[in-house]
Amino acid sequence: MATDHKNIIRRLYEEVWNKRRFEVVKELVFPSHALTGPNFVGSSIGPEAYKEQVLLFVTGFPDLHFAVEDLIAEGDKVVSCWIISGTHKGEFMGVPATNRKVSIDGITMHQMSNGKIMDSNVSWDVWGMMQQLGVVSGLGQPQKASAR
Repeated sequence: MATDHKNIIRRLYEEVWNKRRFEVVKELVFPSHALTGPNFVGSSIGPEAYKEQVLLFVTGFPDLHFAVEDLIAEGDKVVSCWIISGTHKGEFMGVPATNRKVSIDGITMHQMSNGKIMDSNVSWDVWGMMQQLGVVSGLGQPQKASAR
């Protein structure tokens, strides 16, 4: 069963994210799938909402590639550790294209049920992405300081 769950998650990243086969989302996630995490905008319920989140990323990073570093499955949970990389060619999170390459790591915990993804909770390094895009500086390194 754990191997089956892992294969479903592999398909999600390879087919949906890397091959842009968005029709596969409905096949892999429940209609009531909840996508949660600190950086999501708008509704995050259902296959269409998941697809919209993917589209936000691939619009901003048309060459985006999702690399799974590790998959751990136990019972009805699969945890994926991943790295996404791409070139910022379109607007993303209000930031106009910078043409900078980024590499960001994250982790997602997927809840599985009846051969589909029921829920996904994502945590990723949005601060690191914004640093790589030149939008924010590193901690302790303000770009501009002012007393007013």
